[in-house]
Amino acid sequence: MKATSSRITAPRLWLVMTRSHHALRLLAEQSIANAGLCLTDFAALETLLHKGPLTISEIQDKVLLASGSMTAAIDRLEKRGLIVRKSSARDRRARIVQLTREGKRVAASCFEKHASDLEAVMSVLSENEKKQVYGSLKKLGFLAAEKIDEQDG
Repeated sequence: MKATSSRITAPRLWLVMTRSHHALRLLAEQSIANAGLCLTDFAALETLLHKGPLTISEIQDKVLLASGSMTAAIDRLEKRGLIVRKSSARDRRARIVQLTREGKRVAASCFEKHASDLEAVMSVLSENEKKQVYGSLKKLGFLAAEKIDEQDG
């Protein structure tokens, strides 16, 4: 019988983080799909719900999606009557996207259910553990971003 090391190596931690992220993403996508939305559409609705009217590129920057994917999502949401596009008073070329009354209702309802589903799964962690995980992941993310910038610069 092979003894397993108690040391958590970087590759081992990466694997656990990747598998955890995959499972949590599937859970989130399932929660959103049960509301009749795809992840991209939900991300756009949730951003507009919490940030207010924005341009498509501003929404895209917030949810980290390619422009083609975001435009398609906005088109789908507009067809469903959940958002409208309006001209910008500041820039005639820009179009502002905002939620309709129905869009606000759908976005709020979906976000509430989504948040509840995530709270349920994360309830396995104590408040202190959540703070530790949050701080650790932010620290890793910042360092990784710095390394990417160094390699690009």
